[in-house]
Amino acid sequence: MPIRIPNDLPAQGVLNAENIFVMDTDAASKQDIRPLEVGLLNLMPNKIETEIQILRLLSNTPLQINIDLIRIDNQAPKNTPKAHMDNFYLSFDEVAHKNYDGLIITGAPIAHLDYQDVKYWDKITTIMDWSRRHVQSTLYSCWAAHAAYYHFYGYNRQLRKQKLSGVYAHSVNAVHDELMRGFDPVFNAPHSRFGEIPVPQYQSTPGLNVLASSPDAGAYIVASEDKRMVFVTGHPEYEPETLDQEYQRDIRNKLSPKVPENYYQNDDPQGPYRVTWRSHGSLLFTNWLNYYVYQTTPYNLADLPTKN
Repeated sequence: MPIRIPNDLPAQGVLNAENIFVMDTDAASKQDIRPLEVGLLNLMPNKIETEIQILRLLSNTPLQINIDLIRIDNQAPKNTPKAHMDNFYLSFDEVAHKNYDGLIITGAPIAHLDYQDVKYWDKITTIMDWSRRHVQSTLYSCWAAHAAYYHFYGYNRQLRKQKLSGVYAHSVNAVHDELMRGFDPVFNAPHSRFGEIPVPQYQSTPGLNVLASSPDAGAYIVASEDKRMVFVTGHPEYEPETLDQEYQRDIRNKLSPKVPENYYQNDDPQGPYRVTWRSHGSLLFTNWLNYYVYQTTPYNLADLPTKN
């Protein structure tokens, strides 16, 4: 089954070229089924790039999915045309009345700001609290994962002196958890962040399980026992070239970045990329949609239970 996206969304052409089945709004309206309702709160400055990355990962499932693209505020992002935002994005106020089977909240390039200094902190905490009443399962990515942990559990992330950047080996810690179903015992995933929360801190939090972690990158996938919150501290959605683009950007900004680890062939930035994470990235989102969303959500979203 396809993912349903707005008519004329740029991602449609990219995904069609990759032979990924997408359906626009007009065609989806003729389907006599109850599709999953998934919201994407996109905090990244380059909205179109992030849309394509996330929609690609959501596409590998037999379920039909309706996607709402949600913006945090009305400010025009620097790297996305205003017309794109006006045509394809909804404000939170426009969807606050709805219930969703799943919600994805992306990372944001604001690693060094204290949470209270983030201009939309009050708004995003409102959305996090709203999700406890209106969403079956919420997946928080990178910065959003640390921000949600701080909001719900009160523990602030630590900041590394040097950015964690590269592709790291992770071990599955909970082989029988459905989110890890089909994963190899050791798998790779990209990270690009300054924030860090120690594994023992997650382990000491009642109701949370560290499902996958790395000796170099720390906790990668943490989930609540009721499956309604998932914290992913890395970037399974990254394109092959994304870490290189970030590295070159940091060089241009004179930030003296370290070469991303385990990413370039022979650790040579002039060499080809070693792309070793995409199959597990796809599997993670497929498992989330199947086991944490589809198999737990009520048929009538009005019956969605409120989180404690």
